[in-house]
Amino acid sequence: MGKVIVVTSGKGGVGKTTSTAALGGALAQRNEKVVVVDFDVGLRNLDLVMGAERRVVYDLINVIQGDAKLSQALIRDKRLDTLFLLPASQTRDKDNLTPEGVERVMADLKRHFDWIICDSPAGIERGATLAMRHADVAVVVTNPEVSSVRDSDRIIGLLDAKTAKAERGERMEKHLLLTRYDANRAERGDMLKVDDVLEILSIPLLGIVPESMDVLRASNIGAPVTLADSRSAPAMAYFDAARRLAGEDVPITIPGEKRGIFGKIFGRRAA
Repeated sequence: MGKVIVVTSGKGGVGKTTSTAALGGALAQRNEKVVVVDFDVGLRNLDLVMGAERRVVYDLINVIQGDAKLSQALIRDKRLDTLFLLPASQTRDKDNLTPEGVERVMADLKRHFDWIICDSPAGIERGATLAMRHADVAVVVTNPEVSSVRDSDRIIGLLDAKTAKAERGERMEKHLLLTRYDANRAERGDMLKVDDVLEILSIPLLGIVPESMDVLRASNIGAPVTLADSRSAPAMAYFDAARRLAGEDVPITIPGEKRGIFGKIFGRRAA
């Protein structure tokens, strides 16, 4: 059975969709079968980042409402045979996401894929709570800004209260993915330092993605950054994060600092 990951945040614009696509691409390059699922009904950005916007015929809502089979809505990536997209609807409302329908789709996906990565809308409304409901693991995406970190703290509370795991009395596995990090700005006090964010959120660190134009360039050509330029700094950060999700022990470094120092100080790793 596949593992369900929700990529979530309290604040919009922190890089959830970019991170969903990048982690999906990185895991698929390990020859594991991956589907990325867009839960942002009404907006639908994941198909753009994946370069599949012209190939969308059916979507998640069509499958939930029985208008299409799951196999009809899945879009296979042109670059990787093991990477698939289940797009969101651009014309429906999030109220069309039903708990029963989402549960059925997640059960079907878990039978066919190694990894199901759900791109959650920001905030605490219906789409976000349904995206996280059946997750085995949560990746909380945060920028090193006070407002972003504060909102992520609220999402962590929801993960511990409103998921199927929480209802069964189980603990949700949660990891922090810090994006758009700039070591020079952090040193000047223009943004939070890594240890400040960790002290507030108190969840294991999955990775630190440096601020880089490579992310924007990849998005503009419709490719996950891990596929667009696998040797760029953000791509390498996502590759390491994917390895940690898969259970590998990979040291974490702060961009701009010597490798290994951070790992020695904090000893943080994916569970």
